[in-house]
Amino acid sequence: MELTGQLASDLLEAAPDPTVIVDRAGTIVFANARVEEVFGYGREALIGQAIEILLPERFRAVHPRHRRAFFAGPHSRPMGAGLELYGLRKNGEEFPVEISLSPLQTADGLLVSSAIRDITRRKATERELIEARNEADRANRAKSAFLAAASHDLRQPLQTLTLLNGALARIAAPESKAASIAANEAAALGSMAELLNTLLDVSKLEAGAVKPNIEDCSVREIFARLQSQFAAHAEAKGLKLIVDDCDDTVRTDPTLLQQIVQNLVANAIRYTTRGLVQLRCLHEQAFLRIEVADTGIGIPPAELESIFEEFYQAERAPGQRREGLGLGLSIVRRVAELLEHPVAVESEPARGSRFTVQVPRAAGRQAADNSEATLRTAPRRGGAIMIVDDDEAVAQATAMFLDAVDFVTVVATGIDAARHWLGELGVPDLVICDYHLANGIDGLAAIASIREAAGRRIPAILITGDTSAAVLEAAHGIDDCHVLSKPVETDELLTRIRHVLG
Repeated sequence: MELTGQLASDLLEAAPDPTVIVDRAGTIVFANARVEEVFGYGREALIGQAIEILLPERFRAVHPRHRRAFFAGPHSRPMGAGLELYGLRKNGEEFPVEISLSPLQTADGLLVSSAIRDITRRKATERELIEARNEADRANRAKSAFLAAASHDLRQPLQTLTLLNGALARIAAPESKAASIAANEAAALGSMAELLNTLLDVSKLEAGAVKPNIEDCSVREIFARLQSQFAAHAEAKGLKLIVDDCDDTVRTDPTLLQQIVQNLVANAIRYTTRGLVQLRCLHEQAFLRIEVADTGIGIPPAELESIFEEFYQAERAPGQRREGLGLGLSIVRRVAELLEHPVAVESEPARGSRFTVQVPRAAGRQAADNSEATLRTAPRRGGAIMIVDDDEAVAQATAMFLDAVDFVTVVATGIDAARHWLGELGVPDLVICDYHLANGIDGLAAIASIREAAGRRIPAILITGDTSAAVLEAAHGIDDCHVLSKPVETDELLTRIRHVLG
């Protein structure tokens, strides 16, 4: 059969993977040489056979239904995304495969080209990696148990020394040599305790023994504890410690977040000899940025990438003694990566530094903070729009754009969140909804559910990367539902919104 010319036939023949082409009935009309090598059939023997001959028996009954679905909305895509697929050789041996489907328009009608990749070696490698990971997990658990025991055993003699030092300080006569020795010993014990805690923290992070406990927590409480911890230290150095009154609630592990900020504040005080250290919070729509700024010695631009490495220490001010091991910022980096809280730094030598940690705001807090933009109470300006998208980055970017052009917006990650917003804030003027949502729900079902909850037909814009005829036909069958295909230019989106809202 002549497909799309000799060139197309030659390209299919030269493809590195086995490639077969079938018609709507599932009949094989073409097979390249790689099919013979991988499946063991001569290609002449395959032509005219049902494609199911290359599938294990247990998949043959359902395959025609999947084939019909593809022809109903043909577009290039992987077959059975997320599923384990297998091919069947002529000798009865099964083997794991990946299959890519592509529609092929010919003079004889629509066909489908299936590129089949044997992934036996990859699966074997994956199994080896899983076994290696399991072995590493077992080793980490053993290491964690050792660290727990070591933490106790190492701290015990330190605790004893600290108690003995306290006793010596109390019985030594003031201004005596013994009192001076006790004071120096106390300083050395304090440094030893700090170094021991730091080394154990690093070891626990290395061993994977630290597991985040994510919850909603108050930033004000964390700030209050840090102010209490560092106020005397800052005052002793003649520094002004400024701590914002931050009433935000964030979604994080409060203990680990405090550890990050604690290390940043400790570093700021350590490398600042005059001026101030400031702890404050900066608000964004979905995130809170916690900032630690100082008027210290600063960091040269060439060293900004190095400061988070183990044992890095900035140049000390004249007369300043060496403190710690340079592990504080290494811990900050590791804990921030564990929590997925990005850390950034800006600095200028002799002027100071500014470190920021980006933390997700708690959903409940966001609702309260967005009170000026609630659908019931806010000035309507350009109109009130509900954005439904489970990709938070896309949703927040859309909201920021629409806010900038004078619309009121609210973001929902799915149907439940959208219905919640309706109950809390009222009915929007427009719904902008992504087509592919989490848990297999599509945007058309989400729009229908939102309209049902609102009790009226809210105008909607469906944004989709699926341009198949089936999707477009289904969308056009819904009253007052407009479709935009990704990627959507901002001007195009704005024009469509204004058209819909009149």
